[in-house]
Amino acid sequence: MSATTLTPTASATSDTAVDFAVRNLWKVFGADAQRIASDPSFTGHSAAEILEETGCVTAVRDISFDVAHGEVFVVMGLSGSGKSTLVRCLTRLIEPTSGQVMLEGQDIMKLGAKELREVRRRRVSMVFQHFGLLPFRNVLDNIAFGLEIRGIGTAARYERAREVIDLVGLHGYEERFPDQLSGGMQQRVGLARALASDPDVLLFDEPFSALDPLIRRDMQAEVIRLHRDMGKTMVFITHDLSEALKLGDRILIMRNGELVQIGTGDELVGAPADDYVADFVSDVDRTQVLTLRWVVAPVPEGLPTDGPGLPATTVIVDAIPTVLGSTVPVRVFDGDTLIGVVDRDAILREIMGVKPAAVRHGGASRAGARAGRVG
Repeated sequence: MSATTLTPTASATSDTAVDFAVRNLWKVFGADAQRIASDPSFTGHSAAEILEETGCVTAVRDISFDVAHGEVFVVMGLSGSGKSTLVRCLTRLIEPTSGQVMLEGQDIMKLGAKELREVRRRRVSMVFQHFGLLPFRNVLDNIAFGLEIRGIGTAARYERAREVIDLVGLHGYEERFPDQLSGGMQQRVGLARALASDPDVLLFDEPFSALDPLIRRDMQAEVIRLHRDMGKTMVFITHDLSEALKLGDRILIMRNGELVQIGTGDELVGAPADDYVADFVSDVDRTQVLTLRWVVAPVPEGLPTDGPGLPATTVIVDAIPTVLGSTVPVRVFDGDTLIGVVDRDAILREIMGVKPAAVRHGGASRAGARAGRVG
């Protein structure tokens, strides 16, 4: 797969600042790693065929994407898809085999060991599934630990740790030790520790997958709140589609180390690039994800101009009262432009799960969604 050209859904627009720009990234485990990454003859080989032929595992295969400043960018896939390897390559916790990783315009691949440590300490923080808390330090000391490593003075680091404690809802737990906390509270400590250094980017590697469902939901809400309040760029790894749809501005789906599709949640659900993605999203309640842009029909002649109207960005479930309560089709606007109408039949089709022969997205079909892939 060639990844030299990025489409609008795979990259930030020209007027959007980019925090991470990843180009043609490979991570191959094995003795022939460099040869596989540079030899175009392997392009058509599956991961299984490369493993059989060379004994090498292609964990990340020729992937390119951008992460815009302030974006929540989700990477998802099944176990073994390469998503955790990918996120670790972004700060070279795992050394990429080849490719380019740019952080705010700086080539991470060219940094020496000292410069790379500074990136990890100051500019990018990571929250792991396993909390990694220091068992003999209390909550306050665990949160302040990264600042201590950076040489920040005692008073300053504890002041900052207390600020973050309030931010993530840990007030009153400062003197507790990790074994005195629930899993959700321990993960809050891990999140607070990552935030304490005020990084530019936060990387999350399946941080909530070991938590109970109710605690997991609360932590997802916490991430959404923190993003709303702080505007941090976040790269979030998950295997859970509902979590990806809840958190992500855009979602990258991986399979066998390759990028399958990048898009917003409604793009993945409304126009999956292939059968693999279609299977992934098959159980999603479309009315909770798709916007009116996906179900608009041409404006009929004689439509009253004083009838109800809704923005094209309205999620279908939120439009139901207006559409079902109207005796005429509801006008749909993209800004000030009338792009079509939506009527009861279109809404009821989505509620009943009856898919039309061709899914519309302002004229785009599934074939158009494939153009959202890199390559």
